[in-house]
This record gives sequence, structure tokens and C-alpha cells, in this order.
Amino acid sequence: MSTLPDMKPVVESMGVKLYCPRDGRFAFFNSPYPAHKENTGVDIYPGDGFGGEAVSPVDGEVTLIRRVKAPSGHGFEASDHDTVVLIRNRDNPETVTKLLHIDPVVELGETVRVGDSIGVTLRSGYYGWGTSPHLHVEIRKPDDPIRARGGYNLNLIDARYADPLEEIAGNVVHLQPEYALIKLDTSCTGLMGTVNGEPAIIEGGIPYYGWVGAHIENPPESGSIELLGEPISTVTERFHQSCKGTGNNYGFMIKNEKILGLSLTLWANYQPLVKAIPLKKGGLKLEKDEWVKVELKVS
Repeated sequence: MSTLPDMKPVVESMGVKLYCPRDGRFAFFNSPYPAHKENTGVDIYPGDGFGGEAVSPVDGEVTLIRRVKAPSGHGFEASDHDTVVLIRNRDNPETVTKLLHIDPVVELGETVRVGDSIGVTLRSGYYGWGTSPHLHVEIRKPDDPIRARGGYNLNLIDARYADPLEEIAGNVVHLQPEYALIKLDTSCTGLMGTVNGEPAIIEGGIPYYGWVGAHIENPPESGSIELLGEPISTVTERFHQSCKGTGNNYGFMIKNEKILGLSLTLWANYQPLVKAIPLKKGGLKLEKDEWVKVELKVS
């Protein structure tokens, strides 16, 4: 079994740590599905394209492999199935880790370690056309492991904050019809904004999901989430180390062209990239290595 040794713990819950490749990324709020609205799910992006290697984020024993029917892709060719994989966690055997969006190569009863190859990533019909390959991960009770709701709340490990950004700008380091990746000139876990004026890491699919997450050391019960000094969302829910806000009275432009929005994740290596998604595939008229600025427009 192949092993990827350079893994980093990024999330913790119930005494279980979830690991991400050190040069990879992960996201709590960047999805429209219930677990991501309730802070009970995290997506871990391995970095390879679809069909690339998926590695285990935990140590434990495989206790369930269940293949399920998946919907058709919206604007792309998708797998006709997805797979639920459960791993009983070595660090807390009273919990299991639930994984989605892979074709597994492991078997029932097999013991896996962090970084072990457990399958390949699927392009699931649950994705949008701009969604990158990832593992969806939850920490669950063994007697309630599968349904969409009911996981344990998750906590971010080792967040690195920086000063809030004065502009969203950088060089295009990757370009494909579905999106562009823009490298920010900063060293932190993700895109820096504020909550009630205090530094916070902004995360999610904004504004197209209609809500946004913010990681902050002391999350408030109310107030606003701000980006570039402008309020973009009203705080509606507080978690242990983050909060969630609703509202989408804003948008983004690049080179005077409106885009669908920004896909914001967290980066284990503290070198954040911003993913810019066009209104339609191929709609970003950019060049590799070009310096661009993302304009925020608040209505």
C-alpha cells in the first residue's frame, strides 16, 4: 500500500485528528450541503485531478463500504455512483470517520494509517461543474454514521491569521475552463477579512451559495462579516471557532467582467490561493502568470 508521509493535522473532533496533505487544502463551509452549513463536515482536497490518489485522513479500521447511486452531472460527465466508506477511529473507537467521493481500493476489516492510499477520487454528480476533487469527511457516532445530518462539530487546528487584505490580487498560477487560481501575496491559512472589525479567515463559495463562513478566535453571536472593509454578510450562527453569515448583496469582477464568484478554502501550507469561477466555462479571459485584481461590488 502506497504512503504519502507528509501529512498535517488540520481538524479535530472528539479526540480524533483529521489530516490533510501538507501542500493541500481543505474547507468547512465551501459546499451547499447540510454538514457544511452545520460545521460537521470538512472537504479535503488531495491536489490531483479526478481519478487521482485519495489517502486516508485518519488511522483506523474500515467497517463499511457502501456504493450508492449518484445524480447526473450538471454540465459535465459524472460517475453514476458514489461510495460511503466508514473507518472506526483508532484515537477514539467510540467514533467513526465517514468518507464520500472516492472509489475505494481498501476492503472491510482492513487497517489504514494516515496517508495510506484508500482509493481514487470520483467526479460525483453531487458536484458543481467548478468543483475540484476531494474527500468529504465527517466524525460520527457508530450507530448513526450515514445520514446527511448528525455529525460532531469540527474544530480548526493551528490557524494562522494575518492582517485583513486591502485588495484581492495576485498572479494567475493555474488556468482551466472551469476556473482560475490566483496566488495571494500573504502567509496565512486563508483569505483574510474581518468579523465586527476583528481579523478572520473568510471561507466558502461566495456569493453563489448565499452564505459565508468565517474562522475567528472569539466568534460573536451577531454582527457582520466583512471583506475589504465592506460588510458582505450578517452573522446568523456561532460555532466554537467560527461563525456563519447569510446574505449575498455583493459580487465580484475581474477585468471589468462579472464572475460567478470566489471559491475560498483553507491551505495547510499557509500559501492561500483564490479560486475564481466564471459565469460560464471558458469565460475568464486570463493568461497564465498574469497579475489580476478581483473587484468587490456591494449593492
